[in-house]
This record gives sequence, structure tokens and C-alpha cells, in this order.
Amino acid sequence: MRISITARLIAAFLLVSVTGLALASVIANWLTVREFKQLSMEQARNRFVADATAYYDANGKWDGLTEAYFLRRGPPPPNDSGPRTIATSDATQSLSVTAASMVPPVPNRSPRGLYFILMDSIGKVIVPAGDYKQGDIVPTNAMTDSVPVNVNNMQVGRVLAIGSAPPLNPFEEAFLQRINRALFYAALGAAGFALLLGVILARNLTHPLRALTMAIRAVATGNLKQRVQVSSHDELGTLASAFNQMSEDLDALMQSRRQMTADIAHDLRTPLTVIGGYVESMRDGVLKPTTERLNLIHSEVLHLQRLVEDLRTLSQADAGELSLNRESTPIVDLLERVAQSYRPLADKQSIAIKTEFRENLSPVFVDPDRLTQVLSNLVTNALRYTPDGGEIIFRAWQDPQQERQSLWIAVQDNGAGIAPEALPHIFDRFYRADFARSNGSESGLGLAIAKSIIEAHGGRISAHSQPSKGTQIQICLPLNKPS
Repeated sequence: MRISITARLIAAFLLVSVTGLALASVIANWLTVREFKQLSMEQARNRFVADATAYYDANGKWDGLTEAYFLRRGPPPPNDSGPRTIATSDATQSLSVTAASMVPPVPNRSPRGLYFILMDSIGKVIVPAGDYKQGDIVPTNAMTDSVPVNVNNMQVGRVLAIGSAPPLNPFEEAFLQRINRALFYAALGAAGFALLLGVILARNLTHPLRALTMAIRAVATGNLKQRVQVSSHDELGTLASAFNQMSEDLDALMQSRRQMTADIAHDLRTPLTVIGGYVESMRDGVLKPTTERLNLIHSEVLHLQRLVEDLRTLSQADAGELSLNRESTPIVDLLERVAQSYRPLADKQSIAIKTEFRENLSPVFVDPDRLTQVLSNLVTNALRYTPDGGEIIFRAWQDPQQERQSLWIAVQDNGAGIAPEALPHIFDRFYRADFARSNGSESGLGLAIAKSIIEAHGGRISAHSQPSKGTQIQICLPLNKPS
């Protein structure tokens, strides 16, 4: 059977309130009974102590007290002089005093199960009870809960209660019944209030969940751009914010994929159109298969191969399967080799390629072929947008404060630069901007591939540029060998 969260929350509120009141009722009843019994025992003991004090005060000693004390087996024979009660109690036994004109009184009926022992100042039993007999010495550890009997500021004995506390009297029982009845009515009222409060709170708590459910169903149908109102800052609010961010990211990703698909189709269509046109014309005899025409077809095929290889590299990087053959590589030698390989092309454009390195650079543990691919992409972009007479500079250094952690590489040109609004997007795939797009001979994925390779090495890449002043691409690589 399917039970909604709203019903579960209402039941939880109701169960907690009723359970809490039930526990409170049990504890209140137990405490009240205990306090009543404790009070009854203290009152009986105080009356016993008062009787004992009065006897000693009248006689000055405990002699004769035992004969005047009524044991459980019944009262002593009547005295001709007539009884005179000076203090009676509801304790298990009562005390009588006998002086010149006093004889033992007839006591009231005592509570069941509660007895008192009277001891002298050294712990010798005068009035026995329970397992103690007259004349026994009560151990010191057993006298912890005893109460002293003082006459004229002098301790003359001690009283020790043994046995169980007396049962509650009818008045106390009636009081407990009234308390239990009040707690029962309070439980009913609290249950009703908890039910009402549970309904209100459950609806408020589950409203964001219902909104999220509707939004998720809309996303499942293909409508990715959904937004849920965030009305709180608790866990549900955090969940709603996370869903909104996820929805925006999914929508942006879908648009990016659509754009990338269109860009791939565009980049594939151009060389395929050229190749198809020449091949069809040669097949129909309209054009002759000259060396120049075959070289053009071959260059377009190479363009397609580079595009496919770039897409394959990016797919491997996305899947975390980009293979790296790391080895300890002197960065100066690698940069010099890349710079030297591009100097002939730079000389044709009257562009100078320079290198600036700090001394004693640590070797970096990288895949030299992959890093050469990254640097080649950066130099190619720099050559494309650096005017005649310009310069491209390779730099490498280590941060003085982090010499043992990272190595920095920079490729800087003094070309046209990048507009500020376009700078954050130059590493995106197929991002269309004049400074980041090739003239048709490149796939347009060079910077995206460079970013994927550097991140696969555990490094990071960034761009710094000012329009009309040039661009600098910086690479930070870790020096430590990966585990």
C-alpha cells in the first residue's frame, strides 16, 4: 500500500505527541506516588521521634520503654492508674511515657509494612523491629539513614526506619486519579492539536517536493529548462537550488551539443563538398585529374583526418581514457625544439620566435608528445593572429614560493588580442569568434584539446589578453610524479 509523505509526517507528529504525553503521564504518576509514600514515611518517623523524645524528656532515660511499647502481638494488660496518651502516631508501633503520673497509652493502629528501630547513642537497640532484637548493636553502615533523637540539644538516641513505605490513603488515591484524568484530557487535546499542526506543516514541507516532482517530469519529457521557486534556506531549499542549477547546466549542455553538432556538420561539409565536386567532375570528364587538383583533394582529406582525430582525442578525454606516456622531461629542451620547428614558418611572416627561461628549471613528469601537441596548437594560433614584424615568446619559470610544486609555461604574442567578453569562452569547443576560428585549414578544436591534455596531466591552462596588445596563454604543470 502506497502511503504519501504527507500522511507519514502527520502520523509522525501524532505519534510523537501521544508517546510524549504517555511517557509524561507514567513518569508523573510514578513520581507522585513515590513522593506521597516518602512523605507518609517521613511523617510517621517524625511522630515516632516525637514520641521517643517526649518519653526520654519525661523520664531522663530509656528504662521501662520496652515494657511501655506495644508490640505487634497486642497491648499489655490494663493499668489501674488509667492511661494517659501524650503522643500517638500512625507508625508501626507507638511510644508511651511513664512518669509518676504517666502510664503507657493505648496506641492507634499503625501502617502496614513500616517499622522503626530505636537505638541509644551508641547504636544499641532499645525498641526492636524486623531482624533486630533488643540489645543488638546496629552496624555503622546501616545507620546512614537514621534520624537522631535530641533532648536539650543532646543526642540521646537514633531512629531507623525499616520495611516498605505505607500504602496511599484514600485522599492520596483520589488526588492521583484527578491527576491521571487531567493528563488524559491533556493527551486528547494535544493529539488534536498535533493532528492539525501535522497537516499544516506536512503540506508546507511537501509543497517543494511536489514542485520538484512536476519539474522533473517536465525534464523527462525533454523540457530541460525548468526552475523551482526557492522559498527556504533549509535542506529542501538547498535541494531546489541544486535542481535549478542542474536544469540550467543541462539546458546549456544541450545547446552546446546542438551547436557542436552543427559545427561538426559544417566543418565536415566543406571538405566533403570540395572532394565530391572534384571527384564527380573528373569522373564525368569535365576536369582532368591534374597534380594540382589531386593535391587539393589530398589536403581536404588530411583536413578531415585531423578533424576526426581531434574529435577522438576529446572523446577520450571526456571518458577519462586519454593515454599519457609520462616521463621526466627537461622543459627547456622541449620548448626549444618546438620553437625551432616553427621558426621557418615564422620567418616567412617576418615574425620572431624567442625563448626566455629561468635557470635551473626542474624537469617535469609529462607526456612529451602530448605537451608538444598543446604547444603546437598555441603557436599555430599565435602565428595566425600576430601581424608581420611581431614576435612570439616562449617563457618557462617556477614560482619562488612554490618551487617544488609547479612549473609555469607561457606562449605570448603581440597580436590583435581577444575581446573581454569572448575571453572566458576561447577553450570551449567550436566557440565561434574571429580570433579563435581557423581559416578553414584547422578543426577549431585546438584550444579545447589543449585544455583537456593539460587537465589530464593534473595542471591548468588560462588565457590573459588585451585587445590590440596581444595574448598570453599560461600553463601550470605539477612537478611531483603522480601516484
